[in-house]
Amino acid sequence: MSSEYAITEASEGDAGLLAALIRESFATVAERFALTPESSPTHPSNCQPEWIRTAFAKGVKFYLLRTSGQPEGCVALERVDDDKCYMERLAVPPAFRRKGFGEALVDHIVATAREMGLRAIEIGTIAAQAELRAWYERQGFVATSTRHFESLPFDVTFMRKELTEEPAQSAESNQPGEGDVRACGSV
Repeated sequence: MSSEYAITEASEGDAGLLAALIRESFATVAERFALTPESSPTHPSNCQPEWIRTAFAKGVKFYLLRTSGQPEGCVALERVDDDKCYMERLAVPPAFRRKGFGEALVDHIVATAREMGLRAIEIGTIAAQAELRAWYERQGFVATSTRHFESLPFDVTFMRKELTEEPAQSAESNQPGEGDVRACGSV
C-alpha cells in the first residue's frame, strides 16, 4: 500500500461525511449503468445523511479510512444473525483508488467479523459489473446466486466469504510447486 492509513469506527455525527463519500464513490457506477434517482432511487449514488442515520439506528457499524486525517474511504458492517453479517457501502472515491484502500477496508471487516465470532460475510453487487466481481473473488468471496428484483433496473449477484480459520502454512507449502497458482505469478 502506498500510504499510511487509519481505519476507525464512525459515529452518527459522521452521517454527512459518509453519505458524501458513498455518493462520490458510486457516481461512476451510476454513470456507467445509466442509473438515475428516478430509475434507481436506493442506489448508493443517491445516498443521503438520513440513510446513514437510519442504518446507525438499526445497529449498522460504519468505518472510515483516513490518510493524514483526510477521509478516503468507508465501509459498513450489518450483523444479520449469530453467524453472518453483510458488508455494505464499500466506498473509495475515484481519486483514491488503486492504493489498496478497498482491500484494507475489506480486511478490516473480515477481522471485525471474526472478532464478533461470525462465520461468513455476504455482499451484493450489480451482476453486470464483472470486474468488481473478479476483485471480490480475489478477496476470497464466492458468487452464490444472481437475482432479479422488480424494484431495480439491474440484476444482483450475491457473494459470500467464509470466515473459517486459515490453515497455518508450513515451510514446504510456501515453496512453489506443480500446479501452485502462486508459482504462475497470478497472486
